[in-house]
Amino acid sequence: MTRRANWWRLGAAWMLAAAAMVAPAGSVQAADGSTAPPPMANGFGLTQVDTAYGSSTDFYLTVTTPEVAGEQHIKIILPKGYYDDPGRRYPVMYFLHGSPDDPVRQNYPALSMSDSMITVIPDGGARGWYANWLNQKTAAGAQNWENFHLKQVIPFIDANLRTIPTKKARAVAGVSMGGFGAFRYAQSRPDLFSQTASLSGDIDMSVRSMDLRLAVVASLIDAQGAICGSASGVCDPKDSPYKPGVDSDAAFGSPYPVFNADWRWNEVDPSQHMDRLKAAGVGVSIYVGNGGGSPADIEFWLEGAAKHVKNAMDALGMSYYYVNYGDGSGWGTQCNGGHNGGCWEESLRDLIPRLERSFAS
Repeated sequence: MTRRANWWRLGAAWMLAAAAMVAPAGSVQAADGSTAPPPMANGFGLTQVDTAYGSSTDFYLTVTTPEVAGEQHIKIILPKGYYDDPGRRYPVMYFLHGSPDDPVRQNYPALSMSDSMITVIPDGGARGWYANWLNQKTAAGAQNWENFHLKQVIPFIDANLRTIPTKKARAVAGVSMGGFGAFRYAQSRPDLFSQTASLSGDIDMSVRSMDLRLAVVASLIDAQGAICGSASGVCDPKDSPYKPGVDSDAAFGSPYPVFNADWRWNEVDPSQHMDRLKAAGVGVSIYVGNGGGSPADIEFWLEGAAKHVKNAMDALGMSYYYVNYGDGSGWGTQCNGGHNGGCWEESLRDLIPRLERSFAS
């Protein structure tokens, strides 16, 4: 097997590593006694299909948009006291999921712990990579995820819920693929967010982390499906979340660092643009483990990426919040240092009170 094939196998395995946690939905009553989700008006290019599902404070919508092919979920978690004071407005944390996950499965108990901010979890696709793809004419259809989130979801939320629609009152955070998205969005639109956080994020896409860059390629070309198709009896390529496969250049152009062909990857690489966050006064938080020291756990490689970003911030003289919980032995009771929901739950339990304090200030 070639070295490139090994990278693709690593990427395909990594994309299935994220774990989901389950928590019961709340049943808080609205002012009219209803326990159903509140009505939300269409707008900003979003059209709701079917009815909202869940409770009055923990629910999700299904929408369509010309910016992204197919139906997309938007999960919303409201503070338990949201209906008590109709005049009160709230800051918002936008939480971006990993690959190949879905907003509906983001049921970390920590996300429901705040009574002073709204949490919004928009769909990022199985391998959307929180970007407007370079090639919009692949078998995957329209893939303008950045437009969907920043130009549609945010104003839609501000129009339908009692938010504080200012930079100071918005944060963007994410896990794994979503960690990349959180830093990328904060760098692309620092006027929208006052805080950004990466939990085990792919925040270095430079040639120093070529393994992570090619893991992205693996998701684009559906390496998992290709591997399954060539390994009879091991798995079914029809079950791959990354189908249909598209060209390796579809999202960010050529990933290969030959004659600057990969310049678009460098442009979206968070590690090379931390100066944008410093200039805009955006607060930065990074959480990462070491995968128990095993290269077989993608967290091992993400630790290296996080260190590269830390070094870049140190060189810029930036202030930041950085937690490397290593093997997880001191990070709650569910974390083993790996790329999983047990560690992310503990990171969220640390992050959310810090965001609340920042918003309150």
